Amino acid sequence: MWRGRHVVLGVTGGIAAYKSVHLARELTQRGATVDVVLSRGATRFIGAPTFEAVTRRPVRTSLWEPGTALEHITLGEDADLVIVAPATAQLLARAAAGMADDLLTTMLLAAEAPVLVAPAMNDAMFANGATAANLRRLVERGWHVIGPAVGELAEGPSNRPGRMEEPEAVIAHGERLLAGEGPLHRLQVIVTAGPTREMIDPIRVITNRSSGKMGYRIAEAAWRRGAEVILISGPSSEPVPYGVRLLRVASTAEMAEAVRAHLPTSDVLVMAAAPADFRPRHPSAQKVPRRDGGLTLALAGTEDILLATLPERHHRLTVVGFALETGDAVEKGRAKLIRKQLDLIVINDALEPGAGFDVDTNAVTILDSHGTLTPISMRPKREVADALLDAIERYRG
Repeated sequence: MWRGRHVVLGVTGGIAAYKSVHLARELTQRGATVDVVLSRGATRFIGAPTFEAVTRRPVRTSLWEPGTALEHITLGEDADLVIVAPATAQLLARAAAGMADDLLTTMLLAAEAPVLVAPAMNDAMFANGATAANLRRLVERGWHVIGPAVGELAEGPSNRPGRMEEPEAVIAHGERLLAGEGPLHRLQVIVTAGPTREMIDPIRVITNRSSGKMGYRIAEAAWRRGAEVILISGPSSEPVPYGVRLLRVASTAEMAEAVRAHLPTSDVLVMAAAPADFRPRHPSAQKVPRRDGGLTLALAGTEDILLATLPERHHRLTVVGFALETGDAVEKGRAKLIRKQLDLIVINDALEPGAGFDVDTNAVTILDSHGTLTPISMRPKREVADALLDAIERYRG
């Protein structure tokens, strides 16, 4: 996504400027060429050598540096993306008024690339009507805004927006802008992730080893491509992906109900979760005491979520299932695709080292209902997620 991209990072004079060092470093490590432009106020908080060290590029601070007479034009013209982080109230006001009295504002006025701005300021300043009006004007001109977030400010805790969004969120939003308006843009995508838990008693559960990593990576990737993503997740310690709507569930029945509720308005369903196949027939309301002779549980099957969606699927819906198998995995996956009337299925071999549950890598085979097989060799789950979304886009035409 970032390799070979040119990013201009504008930094203005706020305490959040320290986050911009991390942002510049992350973008550089991901392969982007990052040119940093510091406002005069920014240099009071952090120096140019710090940014030069992490980007390995010269830092611009003035319109009047020798040999840079046209950089206020060429920087904005050559960039794939312009990010201003942090953006102070002063910068927003000057940009909204069309001012061009330093290198940063001049470059912004001439920029042809998308502009992503991350405001950061005192919460009262952000709540002021003047700031709101300036942001509205910039959005009307095509700027994109991320945040600010609610949280700790320099002057103490706050329950109002003002804090600059974290660099990881800025990067995620930047990736969504760079992706443009592809086949998934503005489509609603449901992704299920993680295990479910079926209660034996208030303490013990039946579950499995699923971590949710694969589903969370798919949700992230779909949001980056412009989709509106609903992530229905069983218990998972994975961080919530930026931009997605997260619905937490516990049991298979709760996951099934959440899927049914959002299916009518959705375009793609990716069933990456690993719901429990069985539940105790008679769960206990009290903790079952330990017995030396062991415990016998009567089990009943849980609802098959994909089969249950059959009567409610509409013609524009693309349905993707997962099959974690052992032995003849592709043939078992093919049978599952036919039986559950899926459009695509992602097949895992549970015995392959480095694939499957609770690891950061995966190796899969994607099979669609036309018979097309796409093997994906061992790679990070983020890359597997993109490969799956590529296959979904090809299938949808």
